[in-house]
Amino acid sequence: MFLNKHMRTVYFTLLLVLGQFLAHASSYNDSMLAYRKGYIDELLKDPRSPIKGSDVQYLEFYAPNPKYRVTASFKPSTGSQPFLINTHSGKQKPYKEYGILTFTLLDTVYTLHVYQRIDIMTQQVVKNELFVPFTDETNYTETFGGGRYLDFKETDIVQNELELDFNKCYNPYCAFADGFSCPIPPKENYIPTTIKAGEKMFTKFSSIH
Repeated sequence: MFLNKHMRTVYFTLLLVLGQFLAHASSYNDSMLAYRKGYIDELLKDPRSPIKGSDVQYLEFYAPNPKYRVTASFKPSTGSQPFLINTHSGKQKPYKEYGILTFTLLDTVYTLHVYQRIDIMTQQVVKNELFVPFTDETNYTETFGGGRYLDFKETDIVQNELELDFNKCYNPYCAFADGFSCPIPPKENYIPTTIKAGEKMFTKFSSIH
């Protein structure tokens, strides 16, 4: 059966679009694999790291999924006051709310609060560093029960928008070992859905966490 000119045009257009989509997906996967390699390298280099080289085999991640990379609108929190966030060690750490992110993920609108750490010694805001701890419905089953983290810079916010890529979320050190004061995500940063992206449960201790 031969295709007429119009059908051939449509057919080759679809092939072109499919090819571009696959190329983009492959490029994104490659970039995420490189990002995760850098994450693991930095984790091992940290003098305080809770894992050793032999533990890398127990690090697991969801397959990169562009659907979990979204653009969030940012609203600054003016006049916010420092407050204390509980940690897994029982201590408390001072933070300040920096703003609120609103985004659509899988056709549903959610919000997350962004925080800035307060330096314990100087009581000054740690400039340029932004912290987004969160929990979701994968906790305790597929991911660490104590939640996961995302880090940003103030300069990542452009025209009140921020790229929010859950494929880059990572575990706190408390997911790997005891003895660390990892902030527990505040209740307002619970996302009532399954975020199947980023770092999964540390399988070496999966029976514990």
